[in-house]
Amino acid sequence: MNNRDTRQSHILVVDDEETGREVLDGILRADGYAVRTAVCGDDAIALTLEDAPDLILLDVMMPGMDGFKVCERIRAVPQVREIPIILVTALDDRASRLRGMEVGADDFVTKPYDRLELRARVKAVTRLNRYRTLLEERVRLVEAYERTLEGWVRALDLRDRETEGHTQRVTVMTVRLAERMGLPADECEHIRRGALLHDIGKIGVPDSILHKPGALTADEWIQMKQHPEHAKALLEPIRYLRPAIDVAYCHHEKWDGTGYPQGLKGIDIPIAARMFAVVDTFDALTSERPYKRAWTLDEALALIESEAGKHFDPAVVPHFAEMARNGAFNDTMNALNLADAVHIA
Repeated sequence: MNNRDTRQSHILVVDDEETGREVLDGILRADGYAVRTAVCGDDAIALTLEDAPDLILLDVMMPGMDGFKVCERIRAVPQVREIPIILVTALDDRASRLRGMEVGADDFVTKPYDRLELRARVKAVTRLNRYRTLLEERVRLVEAYERTLEGWVRALDLRDRETEGHTQRVTVMTVRLAERMGLPADECEHIRRGALLHDIGKIGVPDSILHKPGALTADEWIQMKQHPEHAKALLEPIRYLRPAIDVAYCHHEKWDGTGYPQGLKGIDIPIAARMFAVVDTFDALTSERPYKRAWTLDEALALIESEAGKHFDPAVVPHFAEMARNGAFNDTMNALNLADAVHIA
């Protein structure tokens, strides 16, 4: 398709009569529309495929391929089938209007037409089409972001095989906890993205530190504790992911103010990070690692409950503990085929 000024609505006028084309061209250009014209059905279809207009004004009575057939042909092409089409016709009988509806016309203007009515209908249709187009573009953009996000998560899992499956588990559990605590759906979606990306900042931590089998030195701990800052730097420029920063940036904060990177205390810590901290700790405790056995459900919850008001938000812990004891997360793990990776028997 040709590059064009996206600030204007582009209209294709199709009429075999020169006078008809000129009149519509003059009316539409006076209202600020960009106009192209076609003299027959074949030209109309070719121009539509070449540079999909925002609206087609299509005369019905044309030699060869009439407007009904042109409309039908355009509706059969997936790339352009959603373009609004207004049939311009001298036919004002019920049968013609029904035929127009059958082939997919969006509206009708009867000749001789009232200029004010024509302008009003064109304005309404182009506005609706622009709005629909913007919604479709937004959906495509969100899908692209989600694919990118999934790619990042896979890259993190490949880098750290030892904790493979951890990201998916903590994401599901955190979202279910957020739903249990009554957070709205849009906030739960931001939390989901934040949980998926909670360790994205570790991209900035050297492998020699990230995979070190023994205890870290004081200098190495300083570098490790930079990963929330790395996460913030990565996510903040991306408007779509900005609301998801709270988990990645603040999940190492502690209720009593002894966490990092900011030393936030109490409810100054974002609620998403407060919930995630509980889930993350639970998953770490109940997962088997080369250097530790998997804790039982009771052992893990005993530690978490003992840290309520110190490490963890005392309002979050009871909700999580009740869900875990009632098996609320078991079904989720089974649904993800990850039950064997976490021991909560």
